[in-house]
Amino acid sequence: MKHVKAHQPDLTPIVDLTLDNGAGPVRTRRPVYVDLMPPCNHACPAGEDIQRWLSLAHAGQYREAWNALTRDNPLPAVHGRVCYHPCESACNRSKLDAPVSIHAVERFLGDLAARERWQCESGSAASGKRVLVIGAGPSGLSAAYHLARRGHSVEIHEAGPVAGGMMHFGIPTYRLPREDLMREIGRIEAMGVKIVLNHRVQDVLGEKAAGRFDAVVVAIGAGVAKHIDIPARDAPRVLDAISMLQHVTAGEAPQLGRRVVVYGGGNTAVDAARTARRLGAEETLIVYRRDRTHMPAHAFELNEAIEEGVKVKWLSTIKQIAGPDLTVEAMELDAEGRPHATGRYETLGADAVVLAIGQETDSRLLREVSGIELAPDGSVVVGPDMMTGHPGIFAGGDMVPGPQSVTIAVGHGKRAARNIDAWLRGTRFEKAPAHPLVTFDMLHLPVYTDAGPSAQPTLPAEVRTRGFEEVVAGLSAAQAHYEAQRCLSCGNCFECDSCYAACPEQAIVKLGTGQRYRYDYTRCTGCAACFEQCPCHAIEMNPERGESD
Repeated sequence: MKHVKAHQPDLTPIVDLTLDNGAGPVRTRRPVYVDLMPPCNHACPAGEDIQRWLSLAHAGQYREAWNALTRDNPLPAVHGRVCYHPCESACNRSKLDAPVSIHAVERFLGDLAARERWQCESGSAASGKRVLVIGAGPSGLSAAYHLARRGHSVEIHEAGPVAGGMMHFGIPTYRLPREDLMREIGRIEAMGVKIVLNHRVQDVLGEKAAGRFDAVVVAIGAGVAKHIDIPARDAPRVLDAISMLQHVTAGEAPQLGRRVVVYGGGNTAVDAARTARRLGAEETLIVYRRDRTHMPAHAFELNEAIEEGVKVKWLSTIKQIAGPDLTVEAMELDAEGRPHATGRYETLGADAVVLAIGQETDSRLLREVSGIELAPDGSVVVGPDMMTGHPGIFAGGDMVPGPQSVTIAVGHGKRAARNIDAWLRGTRFEKAPAHPLVTFDMLHLPVYTDAGPSAQPTLPAEVRTRGFEEVVAGLSAAQAHYEAQRCLSCGNCFECDSCYAACPEQAIVKLGTGQRYRYDYTRCTGCAACFEQCPCHAIEMNPERGESD
């Protein structure tokens, strides 16, 4: 097996011992224990303390790990399946062998909680305040959950027949089985959150007054497909990807025919193409105007689609639809990656065309509310506290400007809840300053034997397209424990005793399990042996400031 050693920083002149009138060395720098920001936590849009719950999972304390996880995110079984895990892209371990499979451990904890029927920890005492949440998608559910934990009475008004928003109607079941989603929604309801279905809100202020709500969260998502002008005559079936996915989820799958073209390059386009294969399409082609490097869809999703027989026509755009024939123009990219027409055309055949060119928000319910600013695409402008320009009305999720994902929406819900809670109590929420970020070159890792991530079992490609069975399975308890063990605990002490063993002066005092250590500075010479041996950079050498410090 290959052995890898992390880069060791140059410690010179971290130790500077001088003589004090011949009486012996004087310490010019002293070691101090620090807590830094691990890159996984820093990258998580939901604001999870990933390192904390991985540490608990490593210790086999799965219930405690799940409790720590759900303090920030009420949907771990969902996120373990559908989150695009930017935490793993940031993971320092990727520079050693491969990132920790954080999403897989999160899914394990979520699934374990479902089997064991764990319920969320009780929150604060009842506040007597009532909050209306409009929309039962990821942001609305998250806001409701965090508000309930803070003691507020919460009611969700949802226009659709079932809670979940685009998690239910937009994500195919081969990625997110609906029973896993509904179990986590049920746990939020068990906290006392009331969900009213088939209730479309059209008058926000009227609804607020009628229900005597003290604040409102609007989280209706971006579920309206964008339109594009493509000349068409005697066209085959043309439909938008969002409607198609919604119909499939509702058990009303459209008849697409043998040849299907999907127009677009995002994750929704890939989902639509994979769904078309499962609906019986023999040929499914994604037409995208740029190349793979510039494709917004995530690489692993596209790879799975290609494994399932989906093809991609790069650098192409649809110019016209005439009967079963599509006129497609070749594109070329400039130095900035922008596509430009070439005037070269070809003809493709299709029984159905699925348009997947993005979504926008139907924000008509807010147009008559004073102070609220709407962007041209219907998104709602909010402040850092997630409040709109109208006092007491907050918004979050896909309906506010910026990147869109389930995890980002859940993070918005938590942020909105924190600020609503403060607003209802007549204060302002002040987020604690973040600790400095710890990077890979700051770690003092010993020689490590390669320990690659645990592979999640996956259905064979030839089996996947026969139906909507979940493609990727979860980890076993042994695999999840092993995966949690791979965490390097970047920037935070995990009581490995390396500093304790390295100190030649016995200047480090162990305080007991979970309490870490302290320095006896009457013994410490500032030799930096502890600093050099701490693998996770939980010790720094600071300039000496005098005995009174």
